[in-house]
Amino acid sequence: MLRFGLLLSAIVVILDQVTKYGLVHHVMSAPQVIEVTPFFNIVMVWNQGASFGLFSTGSPWTPVVLGGIAVLISIFLVAWLSNTDSRWLAAALGLVIGGALGNAVDRALYGAVADFLDFHAFGFHWPSFNVADIAITAGVGMLLLDGLIGKRRDHKLD
Repeated sequence: MLRFGLLLSAIVVILDQVTKYGLVHHVMSAPQVIEVTPFFNIVMVWNQGASFGLFSTGSPWTPVVLGGIAVLISIFLVAWLSNTDSRWLAAALGLVIGGALGNAVDRALYGAVADFLDFHAFGFHWPSFNVADIAITAGVGMLLLDGLIGKRRDHKLD
């Protein structure tokens, strides 16, 4: 399962970085908003903080600290991944690791995370996000489901 999870992580990092590179260097070289549908735009937002711009202090140390935290969490998750025999759990951990490292690469290269997916409806905007954020969210959701279903399964055995 370790190899499976790490392969999924690598795929997420590569997909995340390829999409960001294409958008940052080609599509959005002149910042713009591209309206794809009435509820979805492609935009260019540089997130200098954590999720939803939290901890966006403008300090030059913020990307170093947040990137370092992402790497430390990824190391912990790789250790967890190496001890699992569940394909579901390996996929969940692989998605979170890949997403965390994808955003850490941005912090190292640009000092901020490139977000470009912009969903909106009825005057409400969800904060912009990227492929790494999708992977983290899906992975955490899978971990939560695993914990809930696993607990329920364990209690049925009592």
